[in-house]
Amino acid sequence: MGQVTEQSSKELTLAAERPRVRGKFLFLGDEKFWVKGVTYGTFAQDENGIERFVPQIVERDFASIAENGFNVVRTYTVPPRWVLDTAWRNGLRVMVGIPVEVPMALIDEPGKPGEIEDWARKQLRTCAGHPAVFCYTIGNEIAPSIVRWQGHGRIEKFLERLYRVAKQEDPEVLVTYVNFPTTEYLQLPFLDFVCFNVYLETPTALEAYIARLHNLSDDRPLLLAEIGLDSLRNGEEKQADTLDWQTRTVFRSGCCGAIVYGWTDEWYRWGDLVQDWSFGLTTRDRTPKPALQAVRNALAESPFSTQEAWPRISVIVCSFNGSPTIRDNLNGLLKLDYPSLEVIVVNDGSTDSTPRIASEYPFKLINTENRGLSNARNTGIDAATGEIVAFIDDDAYPDPHWLRFLALAFKEGKYAGVGGPNLPIPEDGWKSEAVANAPGPNPVLLTDKIAEHIPGCNMAFKRDALKEIGGFDPLFRTAGDDVDLCWRIRQSGGTIGYSSAAVVWHHRRNSFRKYWKQQEGYGKAESILEKKWPEKYNELGQLKWLGRIYGKGVLQDFSSVGERVYFGVWGTAPFQSLYQSSNSLWSLTLAPEWYLGIGFLATIFLLTYSWSVSIIPGALLLVGLATSISQALMN
Repeated sequence: MGQVTEQSSKELTLAAERPRVRGKFLFLGDEKFWVKGVTYGTFAQDENGIERFVPQIVERDFASIAENGFNVVRTYTVPPRWVLDTAWRNGLRVMVGIPVEVPMALIDEPGKPGEIEDWARKQLRTCAGHPAVFCYTIGNEIAPSIVRWQGHGRIEKFLERLYRVAKQEDPEVLVTYVNFPTTEYLQLPFLDFVCFNVYLETPTALEAYIARLHNLSDDRPLLLAEIGLDSLRNGEEKQADTLDWQTRTVFRSGCCGAIVYGWTDEWYRWGDLVQDWSFGLTTRDRTPKPALQAVRNALAESPFSTQEAWPRISVIVCSFNGSPTIRDNLNGLLKLDYPSLEVIVVNDGSTDSTPRIASEYPFKLINTENRGLSNARNTGIDAATGEIVAFIDDDAYPDPHWLRFLALAFKEGKYAGVGGPNLPIPEDGWKSEAVANAPGPNPVLLTDKIAEHIPGCNMAFKRDALKEIGGFDPLFRTAGDDVDLCWRIRQSGGTIGYSSAAVVWHHRRNSFRKYWKQQEGYGKAESILEKKWPEKYNELGQLKWLGRIYGKGVLQDFSSVGERVYFGVWGTAPFQSLYQSSNSLWSLTLAPEWYLGIGFLATIFLLTYSWSVSIIPGALLLVGLATSISQALMN
């Protein structure tokens, strides 16, 4: 009876709804779902070549896995449905592998893609609808030789085809593909979240590569689907120590979770017992290694340790007539998970209900006459008591762990400032989504962790660094203040960091009129910036960023057609990346001057229409229009 009660309790704590993606994280209901997983199998095969799961062993293993703080089990093949039942009883979810990586070598043969799809569909149907399914993985580490032979474009299209199949068979479940550094260049934007197997044996290397993967994954969650170390070659103590810092690093770096490879040293490859690797947390007879306790402790203290000291942060919200959105902002600030903070709302002479709304919250409210955004920010800085001053716009609201990830970046890097992504709010509708795909408040990165510019709707600086440069320049009343401040911070010798996990949700303009007004403000700010920083602009008045713009609204030109993959000698490079050309003349076709040129050609063509000479501007006009339309379709 006691066992039944314990199992019922676990079932009650495991929400029946499926995990879902929201920005850089996974959620169950309103709570984040941190994946704390371990791989399971592959085990010996039966006479039909199907992985054999033994009920008594699975029951004991899953009970022990749950007891040690894991919530996800990753399998590399599709388990029988009773395995999912066993997982559910023990409070576990299963990351179900659909092993299509080997048949991918044959997708260029007539009829083979259909056969693989039918097989995958049959596998999916054995699990469809089960509440224990966390996600499906449509393949794991397709061999780089296969990707090169078939071409990455064909592989990408077929993986998308399998993704659609999985969604048809089990629409509510998340679907991903598990990649690894050797085929990092695969472009798979359709996946629900990004998965990589990563084996790096120093904290610095792992942190750097996770930062790179975050930027490659755009605004989707990043899960490390395998981490670990072989105890046979490195010793059990080294394995325990490595898994401890690997696990903590993954969560502190903003991943949605980690899966440790693996539960046991009992591991079969193509039906044969592998005896020269020992990655398991337990031996073949399930005797725990030191690594199991190390991982258990690390998971219990992840993503954030209760023993850690956190710097005090002052959050400043400046608002001028922000009543339509400021309530969302303040409600979000109320939900922040951070032990030492203050919120200061600066009402910059609003004539609407902004001050009344702000007064309803337990935050410090400062009312001033309308003096512009920079002056309002400086007023907030003067009132701040925190070591760090964070800024968020009144039309944005933070992820609950926004300040945690900003603070971690400050603690782990010698930064004067740190910023993060601002993501469009899905509930705002198609107009806002369209605006989100137009040029807007995007970060400019020099490396995966160092920024040249961070947008004002999500930025934080050390208070001393702000005081040292005199705060924000009052010249900038509505925009441009963040660009100017970042340049002055860097000019004074400061470094600006970037944390992909320090997320805020940002309402985009939801009408053409509002968007046009915003762009007018940007244009005015740009003219002030050009006068103040002429060295940052070229002869045509175009801004010369040193870094690369990241995020939505970044258009591609035809130079992207010339992207190349560095495979290494005989395709053996461990990290194979996609390299893009820079400073291409094709970028001119995205400039406003290009469209002015098209307008000029159209005018000349109309004026000379009745003359034979019109064929020249007419032909040039067709080329210009075809180029612009082709790039629009490409984007």
